[in-house]
Amino acid sequence: MRYDIAIVGSGPAGLSAAINGKIRNKNIIVFGTKELSGKVNKAPKINNYLGLPGLDGKALKEHFTEHIEKMGITITEERINNIYAMGDYFALMVNEKMYEASTVILATGVEFTRPIKGEEQFLGRGVGYCATCDAPLYKNKIVAVVGYNHEAAEEANYVSELASKVYFVPMYNGEKDLNDNIEIIKEKPIEVAGENLVNRLIFKDKEVKVDGVFFLKDSIAPNQLMPGLEVEGGHIKVDRTMATNIKGCFAAGDIVGKPYQYIKGAGEGLVAALSAVSYLEKLKKSN
Repeated sequence: MRYDIAIVGSGPAGLSAAINGKIRNKNIIVFGTKELSGKVNKAPKINNYLGLPGLDGKALKEHFTEHIEKMGITITEERINNIYAMGDYFALMVNEKMYEASTVILATGVEFTRPIKGEEQFLGRGVGYCATCDAPLYKNKIVAVVGYNHEAAEEANYVSELASKVYFVPMYNGEKDLNDNIEIIKEKPIEVAGENLVNRLIFKDKEVKVDGVFFLKDSIAPNQLMPGLEVEGGHIKVDRTMATNIKGCFAAGDIVGKPYQYIKGAGEGLVAALSAVSYLEKLKKSN
């Protein structure tokens, strides 16, 4: 099945795009979490969202949830690891599963976790962002898993069934339900190092030899999510129609730049959806 519009992100920008795509009778799919945006939930008071003064984040989230439910929009709680432009459609990868869509709207928010030294340099040469995708490459090898969320522990357990040794580096607080053969390192990594391939992960007071390092984050940098995507100053570069440099791909919300405001994101989500609909109409006429 090929969707008309795939929306990656369930914050104000993504949900606004979903609502407006649905209004125009497009077949949409939204990837994200039913908790919607973590930043929305934590906001103590919001006074600049037109028509809804004085709400806290939790109340605004409830309005968002009620709206999408009335529109019959559901959230697909699966993490997109990579998106590839295939010409007349996009392939969205979730581990070993693939979704297809004629257009994509990226609304993933800002990647606040900056890469450490060597992380981007060794991407594809020992550094990865999806343990369940690439773990078979490290059978009987030594792997470090740097986890930024609770789901990372599950992926580390999977890797430990294949690798000869797994180090787990938790970057979050809370319990870690890990297999007995996983060694926890409670230090912050500062560098991924190696020659042609990764061979060690460096901490302030020590280093460990590894064949690969997985960084498991809530979201990854946009140009790593979609190869070839133009990024400027850490944000996706778009025009006034929210179009990126890749035909059929649009972006909205915090990921395209400041100000980081809910109402700005919602407005951009609308524009991105209208632009995607217009693009779909042009595709239809050309075929």
